[in-house]
Amino acid sequence: MSIRHGLLALLERGEMYGYQLRAAFEESTGSTWPLNIGQVYTTLSRLERDELVRALPENEGGQRPYEITDAGRADLALWFATPISRTDRPRDELAIKLALALTTPGVDVRAVVQTQRAATMRALQELTRLKYASDRPEDLPWRLVLDSMMFQAEAEIRWLDHCETSLVRHRPAPSPGGREAAPGRPAEAAGLDGEEARR
Repeated sequence: MSIRHGLLALLERGEMYGYQLRAAFEESTGSTWPLNIGQVYTTLSRLERDELVRALPENEGGQRPYEITDAGRADLALWFATPISRTDRPRDELAIKLALALTTPGVDVRAVVQTQRAATMRALQELTRLKYASDRPEDLPWRLVLDSMMFQAEAEIRWLDHCETSLVRHRPAPSPGGREAAPGRPAEAAGLDGEEARR
């Protein structure tokens, strides 16, 4: 999610200052994405520079609230109307990590997969616990965020199962020095000795 558009959406509700925006952001996402107050003020500065928000005079408590401008509303409306492309999302660090593990000598790729699966299973269990901790109607926004995270965790576990199955069949090419380019040979991945792996 774009912090920029998240803050614009919150300001569409009404004027707010930085700490109010951070609290509202975390409440809307069920604290599944903690937001640093520095990120809030840095983003507000950029939004003000781009004339998407306007700083208002300080209130009695010394806080400076912001309000969304017409240009900000147009930008927010465009964001809501535009589908998110997979190329707009951050690179998948886990996929890159496993790809590098396969081509790095001495790395036990199967152990990397199993460690990640255990961590993802723990995360899925915690997300499930959080989801069913409350069923108040006002909790629907963050329950939808939790659902998304749960589906992603379930998909990651299925993908890790696929990776482990692929490792069993994988026969890495020899490296220029004559060594195998990567660990995770079929025999190692399946826990078999060389003779059994050839059968």
